[in-house]
Amino acid sequence: MNRKILFVATVDTHFSSFHLPYLQWFKQQGWDVHVAAAGDNSLPYVDEKYSIPIERSPFNWKNIDAYKSLKSIIEKNQYSIIHCHTPMGGVLSRLAARKTRKYGTKVVYTAHGFHFFKGAPLINWILYYPIEKVLARYTDCLITINEEDFIRAVKKRFKSKMIEHVHGVGVNTDFYIPINKFYKAKLREKYHYCNDTFIVFYAAEFNKNKNQKVLIESLALIKNVLPNARLLLAGTGPMFNDCVDLAKELGVDEVVDFLGYRNDIQALLNISDVAVASSLREGLPVNIMEAMACGLPVVAVDNRGHRELVFNDKSGWLTKGNAEEISEKLMILAQDKLLSTRLGKNGREIILEKYSLEKILEEKKKVYRRVMGEEKDRKWEVR
Repeated sequence: MNRKILFVATVDTHFSSFHLPYLQWFKQQGWDVHVAAAGDNSLPYVDEKYSIPIERSPFNWKNIDAYKSLKSIIEKNQYSIIHCHTPMGGVLSRLAARKTRKYGTKVVYTAHGFHFFKGAPLINWILYYPIEKVLARYTDCLITINEEDFIRAVKKRFKSKMIEHVHGVGVNTDFYIPINKFYKAKLREKYHYCNDTFIVFYAAEFNKNKNQKVLIESLALIKNVLPNARLLLAGTGPMFNDCVDLAKELGVDEVVDFLGYRNDIQALLNISDVAVASSLREGLPVNIMEAMACGLPVVAVDNRGHRELVFNDKSGWLTKGNAEEISEKLMILAQDKLLSTRLGKNGREIILEKYSLEKILEEKKKVYRRVMGEEKDRKWEVR
């Protein structure tokens, strides 16, 4: 009989966006792969998919039904591994698997950025820290994706049997690649942008954390000095209309393109000159890794996830998150093409060294083997 693994997250798009290579790897090893999440999207490499009503908010009553469904699924299928993602996916899975862990099921939880971190609001520490601290007891392996979270989990003595640092979910560096000037010009022509336009790009959900408003304010500060600048914002979300209104209010609605949901991010990166990242909180942002893999310099707000990737004067700059500083860095890059090229080249080298899909898959394989007792455990080290 094949061994079984269950992947759990709040929504199924989490897997289609970030985890297909890992579902595929388990299938190739002969495992039965099951997925539980909200949503009705079909996923490749999956033998059984359960649509359950997991909600992001810990206070949503639907999570009670989701917990009951998960518990029933877990106890019925006798999984060898349950790998849970997203905060509520992690909470419900670990609670639902308490009984089956006694009979050998291993529970792995990937924290894609703890909500409690240096500088986080007090309410985050009051609400989320005790939850993660307690649930670590029901975790066989806690995976963190940035150094700050790893160190905190070790120093705060989270009681997970293993604590590992894996460098994110990986980027396909054969797909996200730089292109030369000729192809960039042809691609811009296809997307109806002039070759001399200075294109700034950000792909993210429109919400308060992603903070797109500061990027719109930044463009307003440089529109007269740099009239060929254009800001491309891909994504949808609750703050979308507010950002559209702000662009009109500041008189930059003609040079800010609200692209909505897109499935051509690679092409949009390849027509761009700079990637920006305005989010206030990040675990380890895939959108920035993809941009760096495409050879773009990055101007980002200083937070723990961005600090893992963006190094001042090497792959871009970290800023304090105000429009003045962001606009200043954009001006520098617009006026110094050689610097922009150098920063972008360095950024791709950083991705190739640590964050490529190939390297992350090897890291994950080792973790899974240690979880299953097929590879000797190593002692935790705070590096």
